[in-house]
Amino acid sequence: MKEAYELIRSARKTLSLEVRADGTLLVRSPYLESAERIDRFVESHTVWIERTRSRVKARRELFPELTKSECEELRRKAQAELPERVAYYADLTGLYPTSVRITSAKTRFGSCNAQNGICFSLYLMRYPADFIDYVVLHELAHTKHHNHSAAFYALIERYIPDYKERLRHRL
Repeated sequence: MKEAYELIRSARKTLSLEVRADGTLLVRSPYLESAERIDRFVESHTVWIERTRSRVKARRELFPELTKSECEELRRKAQAELPERVAYYADLTGLYPTSVRITSAKTRFGSCNAQNGICFSLYLMRYPADFIDYVVLHELAHTKHHNHSAAFYALIERYIPDYKERLRHRL
């Protein structure tokens, strides 16, 4: 059976998939990509789609939608704790961001921009401390390596040797 999806065409060069919080599938495509090629791409990723839907469902069950006051409390907690964790790992590694911001991003725990400013989602604070530390180091590592190369992960492993185990905390 053909997988249902929403299609967004734009001036991009590659196809990508996204499983939304409600389990629906979004496909992003270059303007001129054929419908047949898009369908084959979706079909070739059925295992990934189902695995991701399971993770999204588990995350929704484990972390239900928050009220405004709960979000504000998470933001306060993030503002109190994350800069301290960044400072600890920055001193340890010698990697210093140009800024640290807290956002309400729902699709990523953190990000690092080209100017080496890092952002963390307030939702990160719902996770265990060892996972939070991994995300902090991950974003700091991007100030040196703006990619996910072997050198990037070697840097992470130097300071958090069990980082792969810590990744199991995410859903």
